[in-house]
Amino acid sequence: MKKYILTEAELKIADIIWDNEPVFSSELVKLCETELNWKKSTTYTMLKKLETKGIFINKKGTVESLLNREEFYAKRSEQMINEGFDGSLPRFLAAFTREKQLSDDDIREIQRLIDEHKEV
Repeated sequence: MKKYILTEAELKIADIIWDNEPVFSSELVKLCETELNWKKSTTYTMLKKLETKGIFINKKGTVESLLNREEFYAKRSEQMINEGFDGSLPRFLAAFTREKQLSDDDIREIQRLIDEHKEV
């Protein structure tokens, strides 16, 4: 199973790519220089790490995601629930709500999601 964990630096460049894709690698270098104060070599090293993790691809100088932001976080969340809560979403929600009070809007949204995804 792939590990959908990004370091802080990987997450920074991932956000830049997701916000600008498709993006030419040369433009990505400029964006990372401006936003992160990175050198060209740092940008390409980090991009290579993200490619190895199967999240992005640099094809003929154009960088695109293999997983968009929402897909990545969905996979990351599923992985976290599987690893930390034995795959039990109710156990995760119980742990989450011990620390955070749910608003009426939160409860309505969760109920809507349950209703949408209920097995027939």
